[in-house]
Amino acid sequence: MATKKPKHGDLEVWWIPQIPMKSFRVRVSSPVEAKLLLDTLADYDKFRFDNKVKPDYSNVGGLCAFDAGDHTDGQGGSWITWYDDDGNGIEDYALSELRERCPAWEMA
Repeated sequence: MATKKPKHGDLEVWWIPQIPMKSFRVRVSSPVEAKLLLDTLADYDKFRFDNKVKPDYSNVGGLCAFDAGDHTDGQGGSWITWYDDDGNGIEDYALSELRERCPAWEMA
């Protein structure tokens, strides 16, 4: 499946279900949607571990924003870690806090 070329400000969740494997990525429309997805993926991994579907896990994930002006990954722009205007990352928020603090993000 071809992925649309990112635009400045696009958001993408990345998830590694078992380190050290490569990540998979999913575009999202807002930090609220990203947090919901990240929490769900983490809960799913824990459920599988608790129910002995997998013997162990070491997962990690996060939220990136596309910065057309950053050329770390090349001239076309780069995916960089998302931070809000106060310098907080997605991991600094609970889903309920994001929804209360930034309801416009949910509708983006």
